[in-house]
Amino acid sequence: MPLTDLDLDDLRAYRPALTAPADFDAFWADTLATARAAGGTVTAEPRTDTRLTAFDVHDVRFPGWNGEPVAAWLLLPRGAIGPLPVIVKYIGYSGGRALPGEHLLPPAAGYAHLVVDSRGQGHDTPDRGEGDGTQWAEGFMTRGIDSPAHYYYRRLITDCVRALDALPQLPGTDPARAVVSGSSQGGGLALAVAALAPDRVAALLSDVPFLCHFRRAVQISGDGPYPEIAKYLRWHSREKEEQTLATLDYFDGVHFAPRATAPALFSVGLMDPVCPPSTVYAAYNRYGGPAAIETWRFADHGGGYGSTPVKQLAWLAEQGLAPEPAH
Repeated sequence: MPLTDLDLDDLRAYRPALTAPADFDAFWADTLATARAAGGTVTAEPRTDTRLTAFDVHDVRFPGWNGEPVAAWLLLPRGAIGPLPVIVKYIGYSGGRALPGEHLLPPAAGYAHLVVDSRGQGHDTPDRGEGDGTQWAEGFMTRGIDSPAHYYYRRLITDCVRALDALPQLPGTDPARAVVSGSSQGGGLALAVAALAPDRVAALLSDVPFLCHFRRAVQISGDGPYPEIAKYLRWHSREKEEQTLATLDYFDGVHFAPRATAPALFSVGLMDPVCPPSTVYAAYNRYGGPAAIETWRFADHGGGYGSTPVKQLAWLAEQGLAPEPAH
């Protein structure tokens, strides 16, 4: 697979002039205040049918957008003395929380691990939509794209922030040591949460992040979800182009990045056709806190594959976020 974008020197210098909507902060403050006002209950039911003898598993529900219940898994290393630093994981596009056995590495390393379902994409958290927004969609990228108020990612990002709100009510977790994480869509969601809840995020792990620099991504991405937007614009009148891009500006990682302050570790694959490297660097180069990036020269959208967790765990230890050794 060839290089898909700019060369590395140009990527390191890539800082396009991008301006967030004037009411960006007010839009998100109002969105989150409305969600919190809707109330809802946090539950964590122990699961005894997983056959995971080294881990305790809880089936979690917490209130998200409009107070609607969002599913999650909470995995804890059995016998650990808590509260533990907690890695909150957001999921890649078209996936959900799946099964507990698919999320064992963080608890095996001594962390609490909260795996958040993606509304409508997973099987356990339906997306009921909002208002009369556009529903022209092959996937989720154009669902409600007629306005920021209706857009699907308003609901999903709200769910992701509300997962942090739930942490004080979950067993074994230390909310003061919350790490938000994810790959692809999950990496973009984690970046948004780091910006919207900067006082409650101890660190950010954003792996090959999606949802960054939409205005460039929809023009150069040859694979994955971004072409859904290009196809939508191809089959609709030209007058919708700026309206669509203006909606996406409210959900763009390049606008969230300057508002995040926690230490961050990004990653990027220079042969990634799904999240072109310039879109990742556009967010990374604007990040508001201390940040590092793992650049995989010959990687596609898988980034560092199995090498990534090793890098991330070592980096978390450098940030003082390693779990205490078991006694």
